[in-house]
Amino acid sequence: MNEAQILLVTTASIAFLHTILGPDHYVVFTAMGKARGWGLSRTLRVTLFCGIGHVLSSVLIGAIGLVLGAQLASLIEIESMRGDLAGWALLAFGLMYFAWGLRKAGRDRSHSHLHSHGEVVHDHEHDHHAEHMHVHDQHARHSLTPWAIFIILVLGPCEALIPLFMYPAAQQSTGLVITVALVFGFVTLATMLAAVAISSMALDRVRLPVAGRRYAHAVAGASVALCGVAISFIGI
Repeated sequence: MNEAQILLVTTASIAFLHTILGPDHYVVFTAMGKARGWGLSRTLRVTLFCGIGHVLSSVLIGAIGLVLGAQLASLIEIESMRGDLAGWALLAFGLMYFAWGLRKAGRDRSHSHLHSHGEVVHDHEHDHHAEHMHVHDQHARHSLTPWAIFIILVLGPCEALIPLFMYPAAQQSTGLVITVALVFGFVTLATMLAAVAISSMALDRVRLPVAGRRYAHAVAGASVALCGVAISFIGI
């Protein structure tokens, strides 16, 4: 293989590992899709939408850096700052969603009421949230959750992409720079979609008890928050 082919194979390998080792690339979408009752097709659409923004943001920063003649260290520092910001944003969003999920689980808890009609006494179960479900159903399609995830993923960097730009830039090969960006983006998106599809289908096989389903949003929020912890404190 020539140097260009080696670079492209390396780019594809790094893109795959970068995605698999970053739980924010797929755990977030699987958890939120399951909690919010999205079908697989919608979960994958949201993943693709956010993934494109995630990749393009780093491509744009890298391209601007190359045009301005920025040094590799400067671009990596910018990406590192974006990574810190994305990690904290993911942690904050996860904690807020976790708190909301716990509150929702409390509202959804059913309980019994006794009713007396003359000599006939009966009871029935209900929850304080059921009478308002029609309001939530009307707004389900207009959830801000995908947009929140999109913004966080756009903030999140593809740190591995920047060094890959340097070799073709040094060779003044614009075509190879573009090819590197396309290969990195394609492999990243394909890996994200495959990981989300596999994990979502695996979760669909898990039959949770009613009590477990009540806490689905809280569990999703905790999962997102843990991704933020992994990025902010572990450096994944």
